[in-house]
Formats: sequence, C-alpha cells, structure tokens
Amino acid sequence: MKSGIHLLALSLVCCWHNVSAQDATSPISNNAVWKNGKPESFVGAIHPPVDSVTLFVPGERDWKYSHHQSITDFRNELFAIWSSAERDEDSPGQRVMYAYRNEKGWIQPRILFQPDIDPDGRLRVLTAAGFCEHDGLLVAYAGDYSTDRKSTRLLARTSRDGRIWSPVRDLQVPVCPNHGPQRTASGRLIIAGNTTFPYTDDPSGLSGWKMSGIYPKTMEPFQDNPSTFWDVAELAHFPNLCEGSFYQTDDGVLHMLLRSTGKSWPPPSFHLWESQSTDDGATWGKPRETGFSNTDAKVHFGRLPDGRCYSVGNPLGVGRNPLVLAIAQDEVHFDLQFVIGDQHYKRRFDGAAKGGDYSYPHSVVFDGRLHVICARQKEVIEVFSVALTDLQPKTPNN
Repeated sequence: MKSGIHLLALSLVCCWHNVSAQDATSPISNNAVWKNGKPESFVGAIHPPVDSVTLFVPGERDWKYSHHQSITDFRNELFAIWSSAERDEDSPGQRVMYAYRNEKGWIQPRILFQPDIDPDGRLRVLTAAGFCEHDGLLVAYAGDYSTDRKSTRLLARTSRDGRIWSPVRDLQVPVCPNHGPQRTASGRLIIAGNTTFPYTDDPSGLSGWKMSGIYPKTMEPFQDNPSTFWDVAELAHFPNLCEGSFYQTDDGVLHMLLRSTGKSWPPPSFHLWESQSTDDGATWGKPRETGFSNTDAKVHFGRLPDGRCYSVGNPLGVGRNPLVLAIAQDEVHFDLQFVIGDQHYKRRFDGAAKGGDYSYPHSVVFDGRLHVICARQKEVIEVFSVALTDLQPKTPNN
C-alpha cells in the first residue's frame, strides 16, 4: 500500500511542477535572525502604541475554551466571532459565540450557532469561521462536523443589523474554514481552509461554491476538517500543511501561505509554505517552502489601505509569543516588523490543547486602526489595535 501511495505522490509532484512552473523555494520572507535552526529575533523591530480590550474572560460557571476567532466591521461597528467549548478543544457540543461593539463598547457575548445532535446521540462540533459582508447583509459562518470528523459542512446565518439573525443555512460545502471568505481583485470570494480553498462568484457568499485546493483529486469527494490534511500530506508527499491565509499581489497572483505542523515526511520546518494561483483561485500550484519564519502557528495576511501587504502571527519565540505584525514594502519581503504583544497570560483553567499567549490572530482595518483579535491561552478573547499612522519605518527623528 505504501509503495502505491509514493508512486501516486511522484505523479502528483510531476503534474504540479509542469502546471505551476514554480521554483523549489518561494521568495516570500520576513528576514528573521536564526540561531540553532530556529528563528530567534528581528533586527529593528518596532513597539508601537497598542490599545487592547478584553471581550470575554471565563468565570467559574462559564465555558472555559475560546478560540478560532475572527473580526470584521459592519454598519460602522466591529463584530467578533469565536468557538466556545465547555473545557476541551474541538470537543462534542462546541458552539459559536459572537459580540459586537456599539457606541457604549463591546456587548456581552451571545450564542450564534448551536450544534446539532447526530442520530447516534452525540453532539456535533462547530468551529467559528468568520464573516462576509455584501450590500448591507452580514453573513456569519461556522464549520460543522461529527464527533468522528465526518459529514463536514459549512453553515451560515445572515443579518441586516447584527442583532436579528436568520435561521441556520447549510451551504453544502464540505469545509471547515481557517478564515472566512476573502475577496480577490475581481470580486471573487475564496475561503482559506486547510488544504481546500473553495471559491464563488456570488458576492453574498451564500451560493455557487466550487471546490479547489492542494488536495489530490483522487481523494474526491473530499472533506476538509482538522483531521483530513494529514492524509493529503501523505499522498502528496509534502509536510502536514494546514490553516491557509492568502493575499493578492498587483500582478493578480494569489499567494496562499500555509502552516506546517506535526510529524511528517518531509518534516515540518520553522517556515510557512506557499501555494500560488494565477487563475483567481480556480487551481493552485504545488506548495513550496518560503523564507517566512513561523513557529507552527496560524497566521493572517491582508493589505493595508496604502496597498502594503501585511501579516499578523507568531513568527518566532515560544508559546505563540510575541504577536508580530510584519509589513512588506514590495509585496514579497515582510521586513518591517511591529511587536503588537509580548506579555505572558497565565491560564486559569485546564483543558485539552489549551495554550498560546497570542493564538490564532485575525485582523481588520477599521476607523484608522488595525484591529487584531487573539485568544489568550485559548480561554480569553482579546482585541489589540494600533493606529495606521504608527505603522511606518523608523526615521532618525523617531
């Protein structure tokens, strides 16, 4: 059986090479200083003024696990969404919460998605999957799968005011997203999953989704959830790649950056990997290693209003600390680094897979500031913000 898998892997590699014509490595980098094979520091990192606000802190009677958070703006307000479990990560019964910020501040979190019960009596697992806004309609998403990681589907609810929400809608897309839908220059929406990147030309993000990604087509029908990317790595013979995030350069190319994680062959590295698309997300090239450091952590890429590409994540250190914003002046070299957070948070409640001082960041530009939402040790949800005017290189006078 193994020999058959490796023959298939060789065939896939050759096919990808012929289609993508990509070099062995990607030029995307962040200029980290390395020591003993690990990223250790940045030269000239800037510590800008940072504001922060805590959206949720669990008490003794609250559910203790909070993660998979996203943030967006809608109707001149900020909205946040995250997963909530009673104790352990991705456990049966995990639900989705949301909150919004009005003129008085952030409201008390509310339940947005509740898990169904499967015929065998077990609760399903929900994962917060971000937002999409079009023409005054806010869409909230949740990935949904069974306890045994099957029957994966994408759910949605809609709202015109962020207060009253529609019934849950099954979009018939077998993906548990890493980030919510993101628009390309053409207006196409793409979901960054683990190894699938579904796309649609429906601007509302409610229909027309087509599957694409880096998974072998021989695996179709394919479900993308937290367990299936391991099989993709074995068949395709690249590291365990997951949790994509993409940005688009001025030449129209989409750059999907992926976390490498766990034990695999080839072994994971302290770098992000990249898959490119030159046809607006319809197909993707073979992943290749970048020069952008990463500590086995999720990242979020985007573009600032002035056109510069940026990333927020954990490119060095331990325990997902520090939280770093990296900006590229040329779309490729993310050499301007800002430390957004570097304080340790002490976890108060035990739970499976809980950890990370600044875990799973997601960001949005709103009201002249970049807002970054993180989980603190996967139990507290906090938003950090920095003024766009402070995101400039150092000069002799500052």
